[in-house]
Amino acid sequence: MSKDKEPKLTKEEKAQARADKKFAKLEAKYDKAYDRKDALNEQIEALKADILNEPDQKKKDKIRAKRDALIKERDAIVITEDELVLPLAEKTKKIIKAVVAVVLIVALLFTYVATGAVRKGLCSTLGWPQSVFTAYTIKDADGDKHTVKVSTYNYYFAMYYNNLQSTVSQYKQYDIDLEEANMNVDFDKKLSQQKRTDEDGNTQTWLEYIQDQVMEQIKDTYTYYYMAVKANDGKEPDITEDQQSELDEALESYETSASNYGYTVSGYLQAAMGKGVTEEVFRHEAKVSYISQNYSEEYQEELNKKEYDDADLEAYRDENLADLQSVDIKLFECDNEDDAIAFKNALKADGSNFAELASKYSSTDWDIEANKNPVETTYNGITYGTMKKLSYAVCTPDTDDNTKHTSLDWLFSTDRKAGDVIQESTSVVYLVKPVYLSEQKTVSVRHILIKPVAQETEEETDEHGHDHSSASDATECTEEEWAEAYTKAKEILDEYENGDKTEDSFAALAKEYTEDSNGSDGGIYENVVPNQMVATFNAWCFDSSRQAGDTAIVKTKYGYHIMYFVGTGDYSVWQYTAQQALASEDSTDTISELEEKVTIKKSWFGSRYFEIDTDIDA
Repeated sequence: MSKDKEPKLTKEEKAQARADKKFAKLEAKYDKAYDRKDALNEQIEALKADILNEPDQKKKDKIRAKRDALIKERDAIVITEDELVLPLAEKTKKIIKAVVAVVLIVALLFTYVATGAVRKGLCSTLGWPQSVFTAYTIKDADGDKHTVKVSTYNYYFAMYYNNLQSTVSQYKQYDIDLEEANMNVDFDKKLSQQKRTDEDGNTQTWLEYIQDQVMEQIKDTYTYYYMAVKANDGKEPDITEDQQSELDEALESYETSASNYGYTVSGYLQAAMGKGVTEEVFRHEAKVSYISQNYSEEYQEELNKKEYDDADLEAYRDENLADLQSVDIKLFECDNEDDAIAFKNALKADGSNFAELASKYSSTDWDIEANKNPVETTYNGITYGTMKKLSYAVCTPDTDDNTKHTSLDWLFSTDRKAGDVIQESTSVVYLVKPVYLSEQKTVSVRHILIKPVAQETEEETDEHGHDHSSASDATECTEEEWAEAYTKAKEILDEYENGDKTEDSFAALAKEYTEDSNGSDGGIYENVVPNQMVATFNAWCFDSSRQAGDTAIVKTKYGYHIMYFVGTGDYSVWQYTAQQALASEDSTDTISELEEKVTIKKSWFGSRYFEIDTDIDA
């Protein structure tokens, strides 16, 4: 059986292979210099600590001499953007000459590599340097090293650059001061010739800033990607069907655009995103991002599941009692301060006309009707911590750092009594029950959301003057549209009632019918705390008569919710809040430790092929 002969290399291909080999050697020498400098820095820092801790003066002097020798060796290694200079021992001088010779050959062969002009040449157009050369070396949390190609850098650079352009454009559209927002970048000028100053007063060019941001994005993304692969026995985990569909749809769109301009998809992507960013690279990097995102979320969820014993929870309670205590209040936000003053003056001592006044001082048809129901303005068991997150005037901090809330401090003071009233700017608050530590349990519920559907019209507004074009809720829908939504909700509830009436069967209906974002989870909301949900939803969940298996149809401004009560949780609200806070603190520490273990180092040689700008700097 004859053996196929390998095709002979052309003269140009042989020259290319030799150049590739020299590139690799040069890059290895450069990385070796970086590693040596890092090692010397570690030794120097250790010796500095020894000097401080050594009581004997003679021994101190010896340690200092050793330290100074290492500093001299370290400082002899000078690494700049344009050249590599190693310590000038006789043997090393020969290495420098060899390295410089290689650089000169490369420069002649590929046309001024140091200036970036090479990216205009044929080889760069094909994108092979970007696909071959290393942009960064990442050492993961386990100490394993991985290389990231220049094509990956260019992909992330294009993504960040385009997002930055979009953000600046939006800021201009809404008349946001770019200088004040520290976003004053001009995309018609070279990024390398524009300066920015950060919050600490440090100045750098916009190019340096973007490169730093891109490096951090790559590090963060690949940190969790590598973890995901290791957790999956060394294989890439699958992405979700939705994510795969998103990726396929994006590439289909690019294929259409590419065809219109006479490009292949890879040619179009390289023209749009930078050299080396082929269709294969785009697919891979998008998949890496999805895998990283999925694993990061799973990892965070796992950390947040950590449980604490009663002693831990009680210790947290004792240290953070003010944030955990609750009050029962009635709260309304007026359109202006004059209305708020009139509201307060008209309010009865027992608060019995609060809902009536809320309806009177509402400014929309929806709110006028909705606020007749007392639950819309009732907040039972609301904590200090929750109120700080609300946007009402009474919740506004007195200081920029959010540390002082005079009105909330007054409201949550132990000096308060039922019937006290505070009017702060446009807010009116009536105290029903003074501060207490709530033993209310969290609850878990499932729901199916059915939204009213606005009928399509030729105009953006319908015959009633209601604008349906950009509504985030259903408050502008007509009575007929609401009636149709209710009919559909009732039919779904009847389907449940006529079935086996189990939680699983309700979850299956939620997956099929709900228009909420948690449909894939069967419409579940677990460990709901008071005032987490909109008013009528919240009131149904925390009705003291509620039993597992209860169902109902509840109306909110978003539509009709077909409710299913799963049951109460194991924790009281304050215990659950403490549990979540402790888990959050611990997970933050764990993630910080993880990210500190991961290092990323730029390749000097690979950085010669980094995208600088889409047009101007290229």
